Amino acid sequence: MLQQFDERNRDLLININGDLVHRDQAGISPFDSVVQGGDAVWEGLRLYDGRIFRLTEHLDRLRSSAQALAFADIPSHEAIIEQVMCTLAANGMRDEVHIRLTLTRGVKITSGMDPRLNRAGPTLIVLAEHKAPVYDKGGISLITSTVRRPPPDVLDPKIHHNNLLFSILAKIQANTAGVDDALMLDMRGFVAETNATHVFLVKGGMVATSWPLACPEGITRAVVLELCLTHGIPCREADISLTEVYRADEVFCTGTMGELTPVTRIDGRMIGQGTIGPVTRRLTALFRELTAREGVRVVD
Repeated sequence: MLQQFDERNRDLLININGDLVHRDQAGISPFDSVVQGGDAVWEGLRLYDGRIFRLTEHLDRLRSSAQALAFADIPSHEAIIEQVMCTLAANGMRDEVHIRLTLTRGVKITSGMDPRLNRAGPTLIVLAEHKAPVYDKGGISLITSTVRRPPPDVLDPKIHHNNLLFSILAKIQANTAGVDDALMLDMRGFVAETNATHVFLVKGGMVATSWPLACPEGITRAVVLELCLTHGIPCREADISLTEVYRADEVFCTGTMGELTPVTRIDGRMIGQGTIGPVTRRLTALFRELTAREGVRVVD
């Protein structure tokens, strides 16, 4: 799976601290904290027919991540929404759009990791692209990466930060193996997530997903658990071993970038019947119904 260039994005306008700049001219200072040390937080949003799904939850997570990193100044939800709306309007966007929000600590007076060197900031970047869900809805394949997800005492995943090297290293392994993504374990050997998504399995009609200990508190993950509870689908959070993954009836991934995506092979083993399973299919339909009617309107 490799994302392809969408011609509609050729003349994108990128919003950097309220200034709309053509993608070819967009840039930030080499003294910005995100360049100096990945010192930033981010969110991925999806636009459905003029509405952003679970926008408040995403902005809450952005703010809590910035607070955990002791950012001196954090824009209000209203200020961020205003910039998102300006960006979408400038690009004429309404549907099938993915929005990447990045909030950096800001610009330093000289290079160095000390946050006291930051005298200007934060930097807010709004990158909106025409982008349909990126994964193959017919099913993707995974390998188990040797790169482990760190526990909270190493780097707390509740901070939705820009230090993505763990994920990138795992993705390199997946690319080398010729599969779509990499399954990542925690330091104890239990499933954490993939390099980009949360993981669910289905066994005997029971839906299970990992505890959010070595993976972020996913927005789409939470929606799937809510759908299970609302519609009487048995579900649980648990420590999940690779053995349980291999013998699952169904496996699927969740995330804003790809919504719900079935997994048909892991480490060369076929999962279930090797096709999208009935529980995955039902949850996918329920998710689509929800996104069709819910969300914060940002485009008239």
